[in-house]
Amino acid sequence: QCTYLEIEQAERTHAVVLSRPAWLWGAEMGANEHGVCVGNEGVWTREPLGEDEALLGMDLVRLGLERGSSAREALEVMVALLECYGQGGSCKEEPVPFVYHNTFLLADRTEAWVLETAGRYWAAQRIQEGSRNISNQLSIGREITAEHAELRQRARSQGWWSGDGEFSFSEVFSLRHQPARMEAAKARYRAGKELLRQHAGHITAETFMAILRDKASGICVDSEGFRTAGSMVSVLPRDPTLPCVHFFTATPDPSRSVFKPFVFMASLKPAPQVRSPTFRDDPAKRIPRFRSTVDRRHELYRRHQAALELMEKDQEWGQKLLQTLRDLEKQGLEGMNALLGGTVSPHLEELADLFFDCVEAEMKFYT
Repeated sequence: QCTYLEIEQAERTHAVVLSRPAWLWGAEMGANEHGVCVGNEGVWTREPLGEDEALLGMDLVRLGLERGSSAREALEVMVALLECYGQGGSCKEEPVPFVYHNTFLLADRTEAWVLETAGRYWAAQRIQEGSRNISNQLSIGREITAEHAELRQRARSQGWWSGDGEFSFSEVFSLRHQPARMEAAKARYRAGKELLRQHAGHITAETFMAILRDKASGICVDSEGFRTAGSMVSVLPRDPTLPCVHFFTATPDPSRSVFKPFVFMASLKPAPQVRSPTFRDDPAKRIPRFRSTVDRRHELYRRHQAALELMEKDQEWGQKLLQTLRDLEKQGLEGMNALLGGTVSPHLEELADLFFDCVEAEMKFYT
């Protein structure tokens, strides 16, 4: 059972860790036990938006992670389900539908992909070297590694492409008149590309955290009723004997949140403090949907919000708290560097409790 549709079950699924809007089934981003990571962004294209309930891009993120043991396998799962079921339905927990298509970043220990969609059509690019970013717009041009079998035929039949010259997915399928939100996305995309270029050759987890916190570029969103809801950074060592480490904020606005490390272990300690409550008569599941609202914030989210309000009232105390949180994050990063650098032997029990312990420590600071 996905957010809106029920689809055929897979014989076996992988363990996943997800950062997701609490009302739906899928996820904005996440990782699985094999070191596969997937994240998505909304995009608007020339293909009509489907308000009929189908798969959400966020459902595809989770399905790819649950069913793919590599980035390529996850991509194959996602495009097969997209072609079969299509994408559509509201992506927001509100009575007025908010609908978009999706672009995705996929990575594992050995390779990375960008997957971009327009309705049931798609194009994918394998990233061979360097860095790559996405931001609410089509970005795959002529460098297409794989595509929907009827992609070019669709473009010709709609009069979007003459069939002459090289085919560019972004040029052909992007809207001619971009909505204002996509103009802002172009600036974010350029800024992200430039920040990655500046750090080329020496990009670390800390580099990514700093980029995700960058407000001047608009990458860290905190305006016009929108705020970056959750952030994730993953370190995927090429050496298969080393664990993948995934850092999650589990709270909004990374500039005022702590990235906490998570490692997949056989006997993980659950972290109920970052699991949103469930509701027997959930307005997201009752037809017609979204006719009432419920408070979905988990315990860490509530405490974090209360602390933010205090920080704004008492600047001096706020700065001290922020520094304390940064110190907590630094400890996690130092521990990860020691673990991946081979200077310490991992204690399996400690790794199983790692994320839980970091969440607990953060909650104590807010108290």
